[in-house]
Amino acid sequence: MTTFQTIAVIGLGYIGLPTAAILATNGLDVIGVDVNQRTVDAVNDGRVPFVEPDLGVHVAGAVSQGRLKATTGTPAADAYIVAVPTPFKADKGADLSYIEAAARGIAPVLQGGELIILESTSPPGATRHLGEYIVSLRPDLSLDGANGKPAILLAHCPERVLPGRVMIELVTNDRIVGGITRRAAELAKDLYSVFCQGEILITDDVTAEMAKLVENSYRDVNIAFANELSVISDRLGINVWELIRLANHHPRVDILQPGPGVGGHCIAVDPWFIVAAAPAESRLIRTARTVNDEKPSWVVQQVLEASAKLAGDSEIAVLGLAFKANIDDLRESPAIDIAHAIAEALPATHINVAEPHIEALPERLQRRDNVRLIALEEAVGRSALVVVLVDHDAVRALPPEVLAGKLLVDTRGVFSA
Repeated sequence: MTTFQTIAVIGLGYIGLPTAAILATNGLDVIGVDVNQRTVDAVNDGRVPFVEPDLGVHVAGAVSQGRLKATTGTPAADAYIVAVPTPFKADKGADLSYIEAAARGIAPVLQGGELIILESTSPPGATRHLGEYIVSLRPDLSLDGANGKPAILLAHCPERVLPGRVMIELVTNDRIVGGITRRAAELAKDLYSVFCQGEILITDDVTAEMAKLVENSYRDVNIAFANELSVISDRLGINVWELIRLANHHPRVDILQPGPGVGGHCIAVDPWFIVAAAPAESRLIRTARTVNDEKPSWVVQQVLEASAKLAGDSEIAVLGLAFKANIDDLRESPAIDIAHAIAEALPATHINVAEPHIEALPERLQRRDNVRLIALEEAVGRSALVVVLVDHDAVRALPPEVLAGKLLVDTRGVFSA
């Protein structure tokens, strides 16, 4: 049984809000903190401000039971979970400003003895940086109890859930907990044991940080292999989907599926943290990132070559903007870059974007006069060229006959496999 009762979750995004909700529905009092007043209002109304299956039930239930509430100010609590963004900067290094902002909110309300867990995917050393930053604001506290100063307990527990399955995988997946001290790691394990049915593995903070980066870099390298195969196959006139299907019949081969690039808050970002930490040694990881970052430009070229075959008044359908199927998450999505590049290269052509999980185009696309967001069936029906960027279930459900007589650039193998 956990010794904690009140938990503050800093950041109510795609990871923070599910974590807050699962803790609250398991009997803890949870206060969610976010800088966005609309997010705070939505949570306090029992609503979820983004798409994630089953999360709405948890949030509504926790709020109605009085276990979950949200605010813009950081409260006093027994434990803090920091789940704020850690984007990369222009030089590909990590932007820790959101973590530092969270620290500035937490520091004034600390008494000593609190557990502070960083869940944000971070470069090696970020958890210690968080702790040292707090202590710099509160020199009456310490990380180790030295000189009789009360200690705060710092740990890192990286999220490892799949969008669209977050509420399932929060409970079932194994977790890694790394503490600056052993005591911090053990207390963090105690807290996550409230809801986690998977194995909770204890290590130090830097190893835990690196483990998450390695997991996503492994995926990135394997996706890069598939994406490079798709480019090679196109040059050689080979159907890459058939090629991969045949190769995967080997008992020790499991090639992933190619796509238009790599997006999301993890795989498209995390490998750069390793590259920044060890630039001379991370040659393969850097190359994989380059391959995946270059794939959208290759897709755009495929579309422009196909569009050259169209009549002057023809329209183009772009199917999907999210970074993966069946979610509304647009973070780092290559589909947005591709749609924007097509619209910019073909300013006289109507670009019909179909993304069933959003209600408005992202700002970059709103600024293009030739781009509009319309229903999936209408987008396909109006267009002479169809570009498949995301394999949403709704896209896969399209009957093949609706594509009859249309040109097709299928980056997901929905109709080309």
